[in-house]
Amino acid sequence: MKQSIFKVVSNETIAKNVYKMVLSGNTSEITSPGQFVNLLVDSCFLRRPISVCDVNGNELTLVYKVVGTGTKLMSKAEAGDEFDTLTGLGNGYDLSPSGDKPLLLGGGVGVPPLYMLAKQLVSQGKKVSVVLGFNTKEEIFYEDEFKALGADVTVTTADGSYGVKGFVTDALPDEYTYFYTCGPEPMLKSVFRKTVTSGQFSFEERMGCGFGACMGCSCKTVTGYKRICKEGPVLKKEEILWED
Repeated sequence: MKQSIFKVVSNETIAKNVYKMVLSGNTSEITSPGQFVNLLVDSCFLRRPISVCDVNGNELTLVYKVVGTGTKLMSKAEAGDEFDTLTGLGNGYDLSPSGDKPLLLGGGVGVPPLYMLAKQLVSQGKKVSVVLGFNTKEEIFYEDEFKALGADVTVTTADGSYGVKGFVTDALPDEYTYFYTCGPEPMLKSVFRKTVTSGQFSFEERMGCGFGACMGCSCKTVTGYKRICKEGPVLKKEEILWED
């Protein structure tokens, strides 16, 4: 973990209530897709954990949805503004078991961390399939960016206003060697039930400190309790226990 100052390069709307923020700073601690950063936002007591979408040199890309006070304040940030930032948080995805045809399943704001993952898998010569799930057409983002990487992209919408009507599990391909997923818990539970291979799940959880000290985001697994911010947010399918 490293604490440093990041400066806003740009901050723009890319879908309904969804923003893309590019910041410049020391990205050396961000070593794998699926990690997150913790931003100190003015007038907010707790930092805001945001998944890393991409890293390019000293530029960090975050894609976030405005859902409360902290993200609303973030959406007002302009070029030149600065954020005190903790980087290198979380364990990230493990690319080694992906096989030749990995499948990526993202729902809503669970989509951003899959972009850096897809980029790295494609660079390894893998045939990557991506299924992106949204509620409606106006919420869709990053479809073109995934396609530009060379991934096979399918978009689903719950209301049928674009792409396949339904959820990401309604558009599973016939063949894949491994899967990676991130999204709201109901989606993750459905993915758990309907996938036929092993895979990795990235969980969204309310966090206090973001680096394992407060124990506030602990969850029970088959091997005992794990902290989503420290031992997670990525857990393997075989270790997950769902609470009723």
